[in-house]
Amino acid sequence: MDPLSLLVLPRIPRPSPPLAAAAAPLVNSRSPGGACLVPRRWHRATAGLSVSAVAAETPRTEETPSPSPSREERFDWLDQWYPFSPVCDLDPRAPHGKTVLGLSVVAWYDRAAGEWRVFDDACPHRLAPLSEGRIDDKGRLQCVYHGWCFDGAGACKFIPQAPALGPPVHKNSKACVASYPCVVQNNILWFYPRAEPEYKDVVQRKKPPYIAEIDDPAFVTVYGIRDLFYGYDVLVENLMDPAHVPYAHKGLMGGIRKKEDPGRYVEYDKEGGGPIKMKIDQANTQGFLSSMERGYFHFAAPCTFYGSPSRPEANQGNKKTPQVLLVFFCIPVAPGRSRVIWAFPRNVGVWLDKIIPRWFYHIGQNRILDSDIYLLHVEERKFAAAGLDNWQKACYVPTSSDGMIIAFRNWFRKYCKNQVGWATPQVDQLPPTPTKDQLLERYWSHVVQCTSCSAALKAMRALEVALQVASVAVVGFLAVAKGTLVTSAVQRTAVVSMAVLCFAASRWLANFIEKNFYFQDYVHAYK
Repeated sequence: MDPLSLLVLPRIPRPSPPLAAAAAPLVNSRSPGGACLVPRRWHRATAGLSVSAVAAETPRTEETPSPSPSREERFDWLDQWYPFSPVCDLDPRAPHGKTVLGLSVVAWYDRAAGEWRVFDDACPHRLAPLSEGRIDDKGRLQCVYHGWCFDGAGACKFIPQAPALGPPVHKNSKACVASYPCVVQNNILWFYPRAEPEYKDVVQRKKPPYIAEIDDPAFVTVYGIRDLFYGYDVLVENLMDPAHVPYAHKGLMGGIRKKEDPGRYVEYDKEGGGPIKMKIDQANTQGFLSSMERGYFHFAAPCTFYGSPSRPEANQGNKKTPQVLLVFFCIPVAPGRSRVIWAFPRNVGVWLDKIIPRWFYHIGQNRILDSDIYLLHVEERKFAAAGLDNWQKACYVPTSSDGMIIAFRNWFRKYCKNQVGWATPQVDQLPPTPTKDQLLERYWSHVVQCTSCSAALKAMRALEVALQVASVAVVGFLAVAKGTLVTSAVQRTAVVSMAVLCFAASRWLANFIEKNFYFQDYVHAYK
C-alpha cells in the first residue's frame, strides 16, 4: 500500500467467503507514577515480542560498527504528539479506547469544558477499562464497574460506595486518573504521552505537525483509519515505497507509464513499473524531505508522512490550480501492530463529496490496504530473523526508487537504534501470526472505528432484513389472495417474481456486506 493507491474509488468484485474469525483488541501495560495528575499505574505483561527487541539483541555484521549517536541525536519518542483519531469518528456521547505507543488510553468529550480529554484507560479503583464506561448525566466519565466518576482534569468527583458523611476518600490522589495533554488540530485529536504536571501546557512549547490544506475552505478532506497486523517501521517503509504500487495492488491501482528509460533494451511489463528518481534532503532527527520528479514527500517524525504526487504549477490569472495532498499518520500501537490514519485534502472534484458518502471511498481504500497486509506481516518476521541492524545486508536495494525507504531505515537506525521508544514495558516478542481472515478482517480494524462505515453497515443490515421479510410477505400474500385478488397467471407470475427479486437482493446485499465490512481475500496469483 502506498500514498497514490488510496485515492482510487472502489470497483465492486464478486462476493467472497464469509469471515471465519475476528481479531481481538489490544490491551497493554502501564508504568508506575505518582500524584493526582499522574496516579499510580500498573504493570501487566503483554503477549508478543518486538522486531526492535530482536534487532537490539542481534550484533551488527559490519566489520566496523557505526558509532552510537550522542544524546543530542537520540529521538525522544515521549516528547512527541500522537494522533488518536479523526474527530469525525469520535462520538461525544461515549468514551473511546485505543492503544498508542503501548499506552492504553481513552478519549471522551468533556461537556463542561467543551473539549476532548485523553485519560489512562484504567480506573484507579480496580483497573477496569474506562473505555467501557459511559458519560453520566452530569457530563463526567463514569466507570461502569463500580460507578466512580471523574471530571475533565482526572479528579475523582464521586465514589458511590463512600458514605456521604464519611471521610472524603474521593479527594485522595490515588483516586485520580492520569490526564494527558490533548488538542484538536486538522480535525484530528492528538495527545501527548506525558501526564506529569510540568507537561500540562506543552502545546505552548510544541505543537503537532500542521497541514494547512486540511483547514483550507477551498479543500475537502476524506479521513480514514485502520489497525494493521504489522509494526510501525514496516508501515512507514511501505508508505514510502511507490515502486510496489502496480504489483502489490494489481487490479486496484496501476502504474504510471513513463517515457522509455534511455538505454533500456527490454520492454516494460504490463503492470507499468519503471524507474523513479528521488532525492533526499534535510535529513535529521526530525525526519527528512524527499524531492521526486513530479512531486515531493515529507516525513515529520515519528508519525506524519505527507506530500503530493505532482507539484502545483503557478496560478495563471484567476484559474484555480488543482491540488491533491496525501497525508498519513503512522501510529505505533504495540510490537507487531500499528495504525494508520489518512487524510486526503483536495481542491478538485469538491462536489463529489456531496453525493459520495465516506464509506464508499473506504471500500476501495480498505481493499488496497488488504492487498499487501499479508506480504508485510511475513516481511516483518523475516526482518526480525535477520535483525534490523542487518537490514541493509539482508535487503538488496540498488535503485533510486528505494531512496525514501533507505532514508527512513537510516533515520530509524541512527536516531532510534531500530527501536520504538514504547511508553510502557513490552515483552520482547512479536505476536503469533493469525490466520489470513484475521489478518485481513475489517470489522474490528476499521468499521467499529469509523462512524460512516458503522452507520452504513447498520442501514444495510436493516435493509437486508426488510428484503427478506418482504419476500416472505409476498409469498404469504400470494397464498392468501390466490383465487380472490390474484386471479390470472400473469398476476401470479408478477407476485412470484417480486418475491424472488426481494430474496435475491437480500442475498446479494448479504454478500456485499460480508466482503466490504468483514473480510475479503486478495489472491495475487489471479490478478
